Amino acid sequence: MDRPNIVLVCVDEMRADAMGAAGNEHIDTPNLDDLARGGYRFTRAYSATPTCVPARVAMFTGKSPDLHGRYGYREGISFPDAYPVTLQSTLREAGYQAFGVGKMHVFPDRARCGFDDVLLHDGFLHTSRRLSGGPSAAIDDYVDFLRRETGDPRADYQETGIGCNAMTARPWEREERLHPTRWVADESFRVLERRDPTRPFFLYMSFHRPHAPFDPPAWLWDKYRGREFPPRPLGDWVERFDEHRRDFASEAEFGAQKETTHQQVRAGYYGSIEFIDLQLNRLREKLSDHALAEDTIIVFVSDHGDMMGDHDMYRKSVGYEGSARVPLVVHVPPRWREGWGDPGEVEAIAELRDLMPTLLGLAGVEVPGGVDGMSLRPGEPVREHLHGEHLIGSLGRHSMQWIRSQRHKYVWFSGDGHEQLFDLVEDPQELRDLAGEAGAADELARHREILVRELTGREEGFVADGELVAGRPVQSEASWVQEFARI
Repeated sequence: MDRPNIVLVCVDEMRADAMGAAGNEHIDTPNLDDLARGGYRFTRAYSATPTCVPARVAMFTGKSPDLHGRYGYREGISFPDAYPVTLQSTLREAGYQAFGVGKMHVFPDRARCGFDDVLLHDGFLHTSRRLSGGPSAAIDDYVDFLRRETGDPRADYQETGIGCNAMTARPWEREERLHPTRWVADESFRVLERRDPTRPFFLYMSFHRPHAPFDPPAWLWDKYRGREFPPRPLGDWVERFDEHRRDFASEAEFGAQKETTHQQVRAGYYGSIEFIDLQLNRLREKLSDHALAEDTIIVFVSDHGDMMGDHDMYRKSVGYEGSARVPLVVHVPPRWREGWGDPGEVEAIAELRDLMPTLLGLAGVEVPGGVDGMSLRPGEPVREHLHGEHLIGSLGRHSMQWIRSQRHKYVWFSGDGHEQLFDLVEDPQELRDLAGEAGAADELARHREILVRELTGREEGFVADGELVAGRPVQSEASWVQEFARI
């Protein structure tokens, strides 16, 4: 074979620190840890727009928010019209077979976006369910499978009653083989069995979990329910969000949960991750069965993280480490490592947009014009800083803008101009806000200037006369993207 196969394993809402290889002693991820030890683990990888839709736009297009124009969560925008060139379409044009299994989270649901074929399970998408009058095979292949296997024509993945964005948890009530995580793995393996053996393949193996609902198999639920976890980090700045708190609300992004609730959610979250970890072992065994292991690159990544109670926050969208930093492992078999050097940890600041040029480079395929992601191949230029952002509607229509530099993180809230500064070397949990300290004034000013450069020219008017302007109206996407809204 003159080109490698590629499996891109994408999970939903997994924090960068939720794996043993990252130093977490409270979760068991032996297979992901093995993948990391034999590959390249990027310790400073981020999702610049940390919610499901814009994160996948970045991953599929290789573009920054400035170019792909998605600044927040918004359904109903036609992906094929807005983004005709994707990672998968480029590989397909170069002769690859391209298959997607699991969560796509694009509109319309059946848009292939460059894949030869897709098998869908996006989880609970309110917009899609409203358009189809509930779950159906029209929008979810897993639903069709579940109804066939159970003999229940009304079977639904929401029957447990726990919410798709809620801080509620319970064990999976059906057979383990019927879990959506198993379904994604099983269907991915069928793709490998049915591929054209004369051509290389690209498989997007996309798990909906550990995104809520937090419902791992019962044995994993029991395992983590019995574990003790360290105290949640609470920064000296948490009161900044007091007016936005909704303590004990099941879907609140800002606010406390009962400690018993937090423990249950953490058990469901960690159990869901370990269940995915087991599928990674199955994947590697399946590749070995088909004599594909030495010719297949495996990438493991998440679209964003989850705050999981850090600083009394849950879910995602904010620029803090729990939400924005993601696991990223690139496992390259020895025969395809030319120019990559020995496996190990990589400290370069990486972002989801970088997957497209990195994987195209490994495949020997030219990167299309307009892509501003950077190849993660060692020896290539690295970024000095990363700009991230997301519209935070629950904060009174703020746009949360942030800069991740080599040592610091700077945060600016567009609604009122509030600033934060963290030293991530001395303070990786973002406990101490340095913005008001005299000794940090120079760093604060330097990072503010970086953000000014990043936002100059934006249509919202975030910058005027070289200064950040607070209180400007915000939007979840650029005007040119709004032209492709279909609902």
